[in-house]
Amino acid sequence: MRGFDASEFATRTERAQSMMRDAQLSALLLTTEPEIRYFTGYLTRFWESPTRPWFLIVPASGKPIAVIPSIGAALMADTWIDDIRTWAAPDLTDDGVSLLADALREVAPTDGRIGLPDGHETHVRMPLADFRRLQEAVDKRDLCGDEGIVRALRMVKSPAEISKIETACAIAGRAFQRVPEIAGEGDGLDAVFRRFQMLCLEEGADWVPYLAGGAEQGGYTDVISPAADTLLQQGDVLMLDTGLVWDGYFSDYDRNWSIGPASSQVRSAYSALIEASDAAFDIARPGATAADLFHAMNSVLSRHDADTGAGRLGHGLGMSLTEWPSLIPTDHTVLEPGMVLTLEPGIAVGGKILVHEENIVITEEAPRFISPRAELELPEI
Repeated sequence: MRGFDASEFATRTERAQSMMRDAQLSALLLTTEPEIRYFTGYLTRFWESPTRPWFLIVPASGKPIAVIPSIGAALMADTWIDDIRTWAAPDLTDDGVSLLADALREVAPTDGRIGLPDGHETHVRMPLADFRRLQEAVDKRDLCGDEGIVRALRMVKSPAEISKIETACAIAGRAFQRVPEIAGEGDGLDAVFRRFQMLCLEEGADWVPYLAGGAEQGGYTDVISPAADTLLQQGDVLMLDTGLVWDGYFSDYDRNWSIGPASSQVRSAYSALIEASDAAFDIARPGATAADLFHAMNSVLSRHDADTGAGRLGHGLGMSLTEWPSLIPTDHTVLEPGMVLTLEPGIAVGGKILVHEENIVITEEAPRFISPRAELELPEI
């Protein structure tokens, strides 16, 4: 089912308001796409334009208030939000600042604290000059951090959210199964990238905002470069890593193929990646930490070859391609049922790297793969 029942957003809002009371916050002020969508269901590609700011206020009680450009009013009215305040944007003199300040003064007392997400992976999506004007316009009200409330809420997914991520993963899985149709010796890597995005759309993706990968002899040099027009040849390892979207939720996992027979060194490295992701999967239960999963994978990888320099071995997944937590040694976020994670070990081999990625969900008991599991041996095209 696309979208959510209004009860989903009501529950999210009530949970936020309970946490706000504990943190002594009078309101939350949200300015970015996933945060606004989390509380409203407002899904549009119009965020690609940097011209207009968008605002949502979560008051201490009651439904959120949207303060948005008038061009978005009709779509916002299709959500569960009924208090929608608009201005004709862009306005080079007052781009929604006065309207926003009026709403904040309405919901927060003079000595109130208005929380904005302020930790890692957050930003305030409005011009700095306008933010300073807003600070002045709300008088003595304190624009402060949100005490991690939004991050904590988004990190644990509802069953309905998990279902959407699983649908996105299934779409990617069907596209990955068809890669031998579009990739082989003599095909250009750039053409493979384009054709793979077409496969994702054919299989049901709404759009494919992220596709990375590589193909070189015995591995690849990095995993974030745009595709070159080089031709695939015998001995190459092809990797495609996609973050496609279905109904506003991402998949994020990759798959590898050997063009022709792979060397024993490459096969061994690939097996180590599978072993590493399985080691993390085996301990990914409530009470374990993000750091525990890192160490489980790193203990396998360190037996084989040098660090790839990736910095982390996985992350959260949901409305954004990458979310909290990060699977690094210093992230001690405790796993809870409902968290969706990527397991992303990487290994150096012969001066190149190989990377493997799976998507899993934490449950009350054993975790569950929501990406169709990769083959245990490196597939050959």
